[in-house]
Amino acid sequence: MKHLNKLLVAVTMVMGLSSQAQDSNNKWAISFGVNAIDYRSSAGPDFVDHFSQPFKVSDNWNILPSVSYIGVNRYVGSGFIVGLTGSINQIDKFVIPVKGQTPDKPDYAAVNPGDLMYYGIDLTASYSFMELIKSKTWEPLLTAGGGYTFLGDESYGTVNLGGGLNIWFTENVGLNLGTAYKKSFGDRTYADGKTPDAPSYTQWTAGLTFKFGAKDTDGDGVYDKDDACPEVAGLKQFNGCPDSDSDGIEDSKDKCPNVAGTAEYQGCPDTDGDGVADPDDACPDVKGLKQFKGCPDTDGDGVTDASDKCPNEAGPASNGGCPIKDADKDGVPDLDDACPTVPGPASNKGCPEVTEQVIQDLKVQARAVYFVTGKAVLETADKGATDGRLEAIKEILKNYPNAKFAIEGHTDNTGSAKLNQKLSEARAKVVMDKLIEKGVNPANLTSAGYGSSKPVATNKTKEGRALNRRTEIRHIGSVYEGKL
Repeated sequence: MKHLNKLLVAVTMVMGLSSQAQDSNNKWAISFGVNAIDYRSSAGPDFVDHFSQPFKVSDNWNILPSVSYIGVNRYVGSGFIVGLTGSINQIDKFVIPVKGQTPDKPDYAAVNPGDLMYYGIDLTASYSFMELIKSKTWEPLLTAGGGYTFLGDESYGTVNLGGGLNIWFTENVGLNLGTAYKKSFGDRTYADGKTPDAPSYTQWTAGLTFKFGAKDTDGDGVYDKDDACPEVAGLKQFNGCPDSDSDGIEDSKDKCPNVAGTAEYQGCPDTDGDGVADPDDACPDVKGLKQFKGCPDTDGDGVTDASDKCPNEAGPASNGGCPIKDADKDGVPDLDDACPTVPGPASNKGCPEVTEQVIQDLKVQARAVYFVTGKAVLETADKGATDGRLEAIKEILKNYPNAKFAIEGHTDNTGSAKLNQKLSEARAKVVMDKLIEKGVNPANLTSAGYGSSKPVATNKTKEGRALNRRTEIRHIGSVYEGKL
């Protein structure tokens, strides 16, 4: 094959172009396979004679049983493809005229011309009908172009017209079938010195074709050219954009891209099914009303349960959602009444006010509580009377549940001041503890001792010292909710 270098030149030129393009994504594609050459198409004086025996393969076709062509094409847009193909063959069936029945109408027969090698290089322009017929598998092609044929020691140019068909098994791999009639221009010199026209011929090709060249940065199967989100893996139905929560709404249009939802709520869920999407629902886990941002109003009073102090009883918002109740009939609603069971003025939060008369009554009762001399022990000589006085004090204090009282212990000046101070503190605490035992709220009571520092009479007489040895109860303020 002394002209093999000619095919190598052709292949080098083809490979230098890169590869074939069949669509706007994979702009390049490469094809290779076998080719067959039929010189019967050049025989005969009439145009019709050229195609009278197109498929007599065993009689007329020259086939080299190996990869004998390689082609590279590039898609240039609007269905048009340009390409370059190199091919090689060994001619053992060359059709020549033989003596026929009439001298002016010879017959033609295929003869073996010996070691006759064929090399061809062709430049083509094709139109693909694939987009026109809206097929992803079948791609009919119409091809035109020109080339150069090397036949033994001869060479000449050709004008080519043909067609083809690509059958795509996958997006990038397919079967390539093609044919082209190559009209040759020039003369061919024979051994007898004759120089008839260079023979035209038909070339058939069959092989595989591979498309490539598209870029898919994020690897999601959608080429960058068509990918609306080329750097983030996504789905084909969303032009390559993701749907992270798989709810059928792409992330760019999904208000809750990481939580599956519905189109009705722009991709967000409505967990409690109240018609308010979770992001807009102030109570997403409890079914509620739209006018309250998805929060419930169990008693239907227009106050949401979260703000309703009585969620199961209807009441005005001005009363915290509770019905207006006034158990002690003092004109102060129970909700605002610090003493709901004892009548009192609104100025004192519904609690009774401690009057001067009450203070005097407490003073009388407290001063009548006696202790054993020199000790913080209640006098037992008249135990019933002492207990009665403590009971009377308790009853007075119970009427003032929000009032705070100080229980004070005092002594005369007999003995040391230190001892008197300690004794007065102990006696005041004994009285306070007894009242607490009887049910007085401990939060309303304090105790303190003052020794002999606050006499109410002279300590120079027996009578005066007796008056100074006393217990007193003093009103010191009001208590609301346990605080002074």
